[in-house]
Amino acid sequence: MYDVVLLTLGSDRDASGGACGSGGRCGAAPQEGAGPAAAGASGGMTADACAAGGATADGRCDTPRVPVLACAEALTARGARVETVTARSDAEIDEVLARFDGPPRPDGLTWPDPDSKARLVVASASDAQLRAVVRRLVRRYAPPPSRRPDDLPGNRTVPDLPPIGVLPLDPARSTTHRDLAAQLGLPRDPAAVAAAVLDGTPRRLDLLRNDGGSVTLDGALLGAADDSGRPLHWRGRVEVDDAVLSNGDDPLLACAIGNAGGYARLDDVALLGDPDPTDGLVEVAVAVPVVTRSALGRKRVRLEVRRARGRAVAVLPREGKIPFLDDGAEGELSRKRSWWTEPGAWAVWAG
Repeated sequence: MYDVVLLTLGSDRDASGGACGSGGRCGAAPQEGAGPAAAGASGGMTADACAAGGATADGRCDTPRVPVLACAEALTARGARVETVTARSDAEIDEVLARFDGPPRPDGLTWPDPDSKARLVVASASDAQLRAVVRRLVRRYAPPPSRRPDDLPGNRTVPDLPPIGVLPLDPARSTTHRDLAAQLGLPRDPAAVAAAVLDGTPRRLDLLRNDGGSVTLDGALLGAADDSGRPLHWRGRVEVDDAVLSNGDDPLLACAIGNAGGYARLDDVALLGDPDPTDGLVEVAVAVPVVTRSALGRKRVRLEVRRARGRAVAVLPREGKIPFLDDGAEGELSRKRSWWTEPGAWAVWAG
C-alpha cells in the first residue's frame, strides 16, 4: 500500500512574502502592492477557513484541521500509511518533496521517481498555496541549462513532476471565483480526494514558468482600480510569440494571462476565450478602451478585447508599476516579465 504525505502550509497572518516561494515563512499575507482591478481570489487564508481551524494563543490563524483529519482517516481506512505535515517555510516543504526523489542518476541530477509508491496530498486554502508547493517542485527538479539531460523533452525545462492530490480546505465555500480544483472538476470531499489519490490516475497539466523564478497554475491578471473600484489606465507592451497585442501606446484596463480560466472575465467583460490547461498554449488578452463618435457627434467608449494564443508572453510596463494577481497572490510588475508554457509538466490525481 502507499505511503501518503498530507501536506498543509502553515498560516502566520503577520508573515510576508505570500504563500512561500520567497525564502521565508509560508504566510497568508499577500505581497505588497495595490489591489488589482478584479481580485477574484485572495492569496491568503480566508476568514471562513480560519474559523474552521481556530487560532493559536498568539493570535495566528492555524490551517483548518477538519478536512485534513477526515482525509487522513479515509486514507488510513484503506490501508495507507499516512503522515500529516505542516510546513511553515520553503525548507520544510523541501524536506517533504525530497521523499519523491528517484534513485541516483549517472549525471548527478536530482530527478523525481516515476515508480514511487509514495503519494502527496496538498491541503490548500487557496491556489497560491498550491502554487507554492509546485514552485518548490520546479526548483528541486529543474536542471541547470548547462546540464540539460538528453531525456528531458525538447519543449520543457523540467521533467514530469510528481502528481499532487489537491484537498481544498473550503469545500463548502461558494464565491464568484472558481478555484483551480473547481475548474478541473476535482473532488472536494476529503473521502473523495482520498479515493482519487489511491485509485485515480494522474492528469497531466500545463505549467507556466516565468523569468521571475515563479510558476503559474491558473493565470495572472494585470491592472489596478481606484478607491471606487473603477479600473485605471496603464500602458505596457504585450506580445504573445510574434503577435503584438499592445505596443505600449494604448491605454490598457487589464491584461489576462490564462493557463486555465480563473481570470477569464473582468466584471461583465469576457477577456479570455476558452483557455485549456492541457493544450500546451497560453491564452492572453488585453482590454483597450476605444473612443468612438455617433452620427450626432456624441462621444462613446467601448471596450476592445484583443486576444492571442502562443507558447510565451511578455509584458513590459511603460510607466510606473503595474499591480497584478498571479494565482491569487498579489504583486507589482515594474520590469519586463515573461511567461512560457511547459506542456504537461505537473499533474493532479483525478478520480
